[in-house]
Amino acid sequence: MEIKKLDRETYAGQQFTLYYMTNGYYDIQRKETGFQIAYQCFDKPKKMSFDDCFFNKWLEDPVAFGAFENGEMLGYVEGTLEKWNNRYRISNICVFDDTKRHRGIGTSLMNTILHEAKKSKARMVVLETQSCNENAIAFYRKNGFEMIGFDLYAYTNSDPKRHEIRIEMGKKL
Repeated sequence: MEIKKLDRETYAGQQFTLYYMTNGYYDIQRKETGFQIAYQCFDKPKKMSFDDCFFNKWLEDPVAFGAFENGEMLGYVEGTLEKWNNRYRISNICVFDDTKRHRGIGTSLMNTILHEAKKSKARMVVLETQSCNENAIAFYRKNGFEMIGFDLYAYTNSDPKRHEIRIEMGKKL
């Protein structure tokens, strides 16, 4: 496997769909004095997905890297320095094929983007995931990230019912 910097002109705007399986979600409940978080299992595993594209227009001067094997892109990571608050935002990190996960691809991509963040002199790295993406949350925790916030209605007004609450995770550099 080889990690290569992606050319923005070649990849910008190309769409992809990412699929993942989940057995449960982090239930985030508003309480009178704050919030309570508890892990809940689904009745049966669920296949989830989301659509995105490389080099989204909302990103400020992003950089991206792909993990390649025999000319095939197995996964990628994308990030940008948020100059206004000196945080480095990982906008995407993924391994496309379920069967190729747990081979160190994600870890190699994470190490590459963390190196990029340190080079930018950012004070910390942040990313978002969903409360139902338990494998991503575990991966981020393994890499030193912790939950730093959440948004109950980031995607739709029914996020809590769909168990897809936006969770912000961060790591100080």
